[in-house]
Amino acid sequence: MTAVPERPHEPRSDVSGGGPYQRPVKPRKPRPPRASATTKNGGTAHALPPKPTISAAAAAALPPRPPLPGEVDEKRDVVDRAAESAALKAEEVSMEDAAEAVAQEDAAEAVAEEAAAEDAVAHESVDVADRTAAPDVTEPEAVVSASVAAEPADREPEAAEPSIDQLDPVSPAVMAEVIEQLVEDAEAPASAAPQAVVVSGLTKAFGQTTAVAGIDLSIPAGSFYGLVGPNGAGKTTTLSMIAGLIRPTSGSVRIDGVDAIAHPQQAKRRLGVLPDRLRTFDRLTGRQLLYYCGVLRELSPAVAESRTADLARAFDLTDALSRPVSDYSAGMTKKILLAGALIHSPRVLVLDEPFESVDPVSSAVILDILETYVAHGGTVLLSSHGMQLVERVCSRVAILVAGNVLAEGTIAEVRGESTLEERFLQLAGGLSDVEGLEWLHTFSD
Repeated sequence: MTAVPERPHEPRSDVSGGGPYQRPVKPRKPRPPRASATTKNGGTAHALPPKPTISAAAAAALPPRPPLPGEVDEKRDVVDRAAESAALKAEEVSMEDAAEAVAQEDAAEAVAEEAAAEDAVAHESVDVADRTAAPDVTEPEAVVSASVAAEPADREPEAAEPSIDQLDPVSPAVMAEVIEQLVEDAEAPASAAPQAVVVSGLTKAFGQTTAVAGIDLSIPAGSFYGLVGPNGAGKTTTLSMIAGLIRPTSGSVRIDGVDAIAHPQQAKRRLGVLPDRLRTFDRLTGRQLLYYCGVLRELSPAVAESRTADLARAFDLTDALSRPVSDYSAGMTKKILLAGALIHSPRVLVLDEPFESVDPVSSAVILDILETYVAHGGTVLLSSHGMQLVERVCSRVAILVAGNVLAEGTIAEVRGESTLEERFLQLAGGLSDVEGLEWLHTFSD
């Protein structure tokens, strides 16, 4: 292996040591000499440059120093305390002025009362003196003659009132009109009673089918009103429109004076509704469902719990409150929904078949609760197929057939000389034809 000869070293000029690659060095500027002084220890102390100074005119021309945050808060507190103190002083002054004004008014009233009392005493003394000085008139003839002499001579004599025999006879037509007007005036207060529900021209059409064909109802406040009719007559549709569950095609509904179509939320606050087909949240327990109904009606949690316990005890549902509503029977479901409609104590109850699937004992309890509710000013509007129940409980009734009200009024006005069921059968078209079922008279076995 051949050895490589070493290259001779060549100096570089780019470094400070010299050479062709040596970097140029900048010369330093000489520093000015500092003033020095000898310290106690023999050292040298350099003197500091003097502080810059400005003239008084230049200092006055400078902008003011901005205040610090703490200074701003302190100034605000001072201003607020000063304003509060001034307001208190002004209030004290105004109270003193008011007290002084009241005292002056009391003094003026006292002076006026004393002056009035003195005047009354003076007038009384004058009247006593006049009565003492006036001569007594004992003879009535003198008084009569004096009054006759005082009358003017040209006065016409008063005409004497005619006797009954001299009156013109009144025609029977005029007398009948007067009697009719008197009867209308006597019946006016009853017709002017407040109305809980007013329905005008209410219609509802589902496609080409007209379920309700323009009905008018006026339900007085504090009444038990029944709506009866055959199946498919439009009872549930009418109650659903009154309760705000479906929107009518035309017409108007007013609940306790509130337009239910223009202001549905205000109207629904006055309503308690038991709908058809038992639509509810059946996965909740009975207690949860009643509590939810109460809170939904803006009751406080404590009031909702208290009323839940009261209603459960009244409807005999205390033992079933912890069970899901889906496990209830049809009658128990009806009772828990009726309790939910009553929990917020509404003004009007709209009940669709409230006694359907309910046992006689529970029906008696429900009737007792509803009658007490009506006796205290509540209004119940219900539909039912039990004519005897409606005739016994309701004060007014309407018979609805094919979407039209065929009879409306008190129970006595609607039934006439017959029973309500007989009247209902007459208006509904009577019994259907049962011919053609002769095959039912034999048996297949």
